[in-house]
Amino acid sequence: HAALRDGGLRLKVPGGEYTYRLQAVTGPGELGELRADDVLVLAVKTQDTVAALGTWGPAPVAGGGTAAERLPLFCAQNGVEGQRLALRVFRHVYGVCVWLPSTFVEPGVVSAGGAPLTGILHLGRHPHGTDAAARLVAADLEKSHFEAPVVPDVARWQYAKLLSNLGNALEAVAGPIADDAALTLFRRVRAEGETVLDAAGIAYASVEEQKAVRGHKVDLVPLDGAPRGGGSSWQSLSRGTGTIEADYLNGEIALLGRLHGVPTPLNDLLQQLANTFARERRAPGAMPVGELTRLADEAAATAAG
Repeated sequence: HAALRDGGLRLKVPGGEYTYRLQAVTGPGELGELRADDVLVLAVKTQDTVAALGTWGPAPVAGGGTAAERLPLFCAQNGVEGQRLALRVFRHVYGVCVWLPSTFVEPGVVSAGGAPLTGILHLGRHPHGTDAAARLVAADLEKSHFEAPVVPDVARWQYAKLLSNLGNALEAVAGPIADDAALTLFRRVRAEGETVLDAAGIAYASVEEQKAVRGHKVDLVPLDGAPRGGGSSWQSLSRGTGTIEADYLNGEIALLGRLHGVPTPLNDLLQQLANTFARERRAPGAMPVGELTRLADEAAATAAG
């Protein structure tokens, strides 16, 4: 907050570096009343969602009522739990499938190396449907180097992204998913997730469909002074935040597995390890992938009984 207030938001992108002077506040009280045409974007990690909802939901809106009653809330988050939490509080909730490779460099500085587009953000009402608010937000996003398809089944894209995000904990614990050993382990973890979603009857966009939509619209370009260290979970460990969102990524698969009678030993293991790394503030990538594979083999053998 102090960095944004004092120096603005510095954004490093392939086209250069830009500084945006934004009003930075610690809560709605500093804004006075919200306006009836305001849009709220929830972009915190899922583990911080409840606190954000509790802070912003009761905020008064000009003309009467509260933000929770009147304003649209767009959940730009990984996983699927954030919007479920939001729907307990807010009447008008929207899902956003965030395909946006970016890195927290330091307070007030973010890099986003995607080109020619910064990202692709599928939008839709939660649990389903589209409306004018989604289309207005999408039109604004598309003026700012994003593709923003408005779809009636945004959850289908979010579950597809969830399957990709099952590798976040693997990357955070054992480093980049680059060599054959890491890729083989990720495929096993993802296959476990697909088995669970299939058992739960949950639809998700296929890898082929995602590739067809993305094409080469968001290819990563190296940026000076802004190394791309890893995904969001890797960044949580590198920043030493003490928390990580594995409970809502691998843990979502664990939850669905228990609900539908499907064992999830690999995702259970990654969830546990990621949480341990975060709690103990261990460095990202500290476990050799061979050791992680051995633990995964043991967990799978135990589950098979």
